[in-house]
Amino acid sequence: MHNFLQLLIGGMSLGAVYALLALGFVVVFKAGGVVNFAHPALLMVGAYFISRFSVGYDVPFPVAVLAGVAIAVAIALLVERLLVRQVAGHAILAVSIMTIGVDVLVQTEVTRRIGIDVLPMGDPWGSDVVDVAGVTVPQTRLIALAVSVVIISGFLTWFRLSNWGVAMRATAEDPITASLMGIRRSRVSAVSWLIAGVLAAIAGLFVTVFPSPGLEPATAAVALRAFPAAIIGGLDSVGGAVIGGLVVGVTEALAQGYAEDLSTLGTGFHTVMPYLVMVLVLLVRPTGLFGTRELHRV
Repeated sequence: MHNFLQLLIGGMSLGAVYALLALGFVVVFKAGGVVNFAHPALLMVGAYFISRFSVGYDVPFPVAVLAGVAIAVAIALLVERLLVRQVAGHAILAVSIMTIGVDVLVQTEVTRRIGIDVLPMGDPWGSDVVDVAGVTVPQTRLIALAVSVVIISGFLTWFRLSNWGVAMRATAEDPITASLMGIRRSRVSAVSWLIAGVLAAIAGLFVTVFPSPGLEPATAAVALRAFPAAIIGGLDSVGGAVIGGLVVGVTEALAQGYAEDLSTLGTGFHTVMPYLVMVLVLLVRPTGLFGTRELHRV
């Protein structure tokens, strides 16, 4: 039971980070119908510049985080303005495919800069641990959980109450009518990519601090595991992104913690757990747990 509780807490904190990433997928999809496969690249960019500013240039950590977030947002807006906006009016599917190319290009450059090194993040928490009811948890996990809860709660409140949230929901439900009512779809799209950049950079910080060794080329695979979280919850559901992230994080942590009992399934089985859960959910509910069901006339 002690081991289970430790894995559960760690899985919930990891799931909260996955929820941030999944929320980035959902926001962009709801705003313009684009599946943003360049999201892992934004994570890598944000984490890379946080590390460079904090460790390489000895910038105070909070300032380094703000700088990394700002650069990730700038790249996200450039992609939206120069690429997505030019093609979205003609073929949404082509835009989603195009983001795969953007992801490959950006990740290749970041990987070239990283090389064979593992970049530390320069965070102030280090490898400190906290004892919670007899369960030892890395301090970074608890901070990641707390930060994620604050960000997600703030976003959900803003999404429900702000004019932008209303505009985004209207655009997602009926883009043509929304445009006729004076909603600028291009502005909604730009804001959604801005939010995706912020979420990716912050998530990039927390997936590269302890117990992770730091930023390395393989870090992008962590971001990609957030895509099943978005699919599980429903690609058009903001609340579903949160639930999907927690489901993926907890199942992955449990599979990794009980790896010896699952040894017959092969080493590293926990890395495929998100995709296995995604497949099982889609078999039962193709639109995800909270996704909008499409009605078809027969």
